[in-house]
Amino acid sequence: MSEKQPVYVLPEHVSRTLGKDAQRNNILAAKIIADIVKTTLGPKGMDKMLVDAAGDVIVTNDGVTILEEMEIDHPAAKMLVEIAKTQEHEVGDGTTTAALLAGKLLEHAEKLLDRKIHPTVIVKGYRKAAEKSHQLLQELALPVRDAIILRQIAMTAMTGKGAEGHKEKLADLIVKAAEQVAAGREISLNDIKVQKLKGQDVQESEIVQGLVLERERSNSAMPSIVKDAKVLLVDFSLEIKSPESEAKIAVSTPEQLDSFLASEERYLKMMTDKILSTGANAVFCQKGIDDVAQYYLAQAGVFACRRVSKSDMEFLSRATGAKILSNLHDVHASALGDAKEVEEKTNGDDHFIYFRGCQNQRVATLILRGQTVHVVDEIERAVKDGLGDVISTVKSGKIVPGGGAIEIELARRLRVYAKSMGGREQLAIEEFAHALESIPESLAENAGLDPLDILTELRKRHEAGMQGHGLNLFTDTIEDTLNAGIVEPLKVKTQAISSASEVAMMILRIDDVLVSKRGAQQMPRYEGMD
Repeated sequence: MSEKQPVYVLPEHVSRTLGKDAQRNNILAAKIIADIVKTTLGPKGMDKMLVDAAGDVIVTNDGVTILEEMEIDHPAAKMLVEIAKTQEHEVGDGTTTAALLAGKLLEHAEKLLDRKIHPTVIVKGYRKAAEKSHQLLQELALPVRDAIILRQIAMTAMTGKGAEGHKEKLADLIVKAAEQVAAGREISLNDIKVQKLKGQDVQESEIVQGLVLERERSNSAMPSIVKDAKVLLVDFSLEIKSPESEAKIAVSTPEQLDSFLASEERYLKMMTDKILSTGANAVFCQKGIDDVAQYYLAQAGVFACRRVSKSDMEFLSRATGAKILSNLHDVHASALGDAKEVEEKTNGDDHFIYFRGCQNQRVATLILRGQTVHVVDEIERAVKDGLGDVISTVKSGKIVPGGGAIEIELARRLRVYAKSMGGREQLAIEEFAHALESIPESLAENAGLDPLDILTELRKRHEAGMQGHGLNLFTDTIEDTLNAGIVEPLKVKTQAISSASEVAMMILRIDDVLVSKRGAQQMPRYEGMD
């Protein structure tokens, strides 16, 4: 009788991790990510220094920036980076909370796995706990009464970041910007441009009603200021088109060369005449503008700017009402936008273009100043967190107490809810509650307080009905955070719980990991592949 031959299903370059090993590896990766960002949470959180291969340095405690800039290889860890990005996109703040919570949910799930509880039971319990948390958050949330609350929201978001020393000034600017672009609860971050300016004090930051671009005129012969600007936006080049394939022109006499050059000049003159016929006196081009075209535009007193980024073109379109044109034939007066004044200003070696009195009044620019690149970059990250929180608050109209108060109250109510459930799901709901308590626990630990004492006291107060009590880390005491002005938008909490619970449940359901070790560059390519 012949021996059985082994059957190879997977190629050699694919490694496979099965069952408990796969689960534990994934959970360990998530716990490592949570531990990395944990120390940055809260007003007493520490910063991380990230240095890339080129030696460029980023100093920040912004969760999503840390996770994006790190070179992460593990697939489960990458999933936590994705939830941080989602949190940033949806709210603009709470990225550290979301990543930390996801890691803690998986850490507590591991305890249940050790007790032989099946992952699907844990997932079912977590799903019920997340749904109940959303319901409880809606019940516990309070309405926004006035702009003072918005200012407190912005300051809470910036506390513990590089901008903390100037948070009062920046919070005022954020609230003014939000009020300027809001129409009731309709408000968009896309209407607020954040422009960085290096070399001055943070206190000199300002808000401009209108738009500011870090660009300069294409030609110094053009006017530096244009009143009653008629703005034209084009995303095609005002240059002679290069042939798509290699082309050669044979010239045998000087007359032929003159004729060829003259035809090029006539074409550029025709393009500029077409633009001037619309009445445009401020032209912004996403691509290049030929020197000859610049000369004709300067002669006509037109302000022109080239190589404007796509995002800036979109801002310009929203601000001035101008349409972005892709073809010379589409250039006509009805596509122009309006601004009372377009002016170029210089700040050292930097050039800025100011647009004042724009057709759309619901556009604002926050000009952030700082002494160094690293300072102004970190201030920008803090301000964007504050803007995201304020805009989320305006949209939902609801806030919750900060300082870990809402997490402790949710955990308390989830434990009560768990007792009403039968079976092993009850254990999963209780572990979900424990994971929520990791937020105030980390806040206390980062502030140098005893986390066990703080948690015990917080639980005691919430059991006594003090549901607004949380950590005030300015005074290192437990008090009513609503009265202390430590508040957060409801959306930050609902989004963090949604993102963290979804990724935790997805990772828990994985029991088989197949990893290809062969790089993409080694993969064979075939005709017809993109």
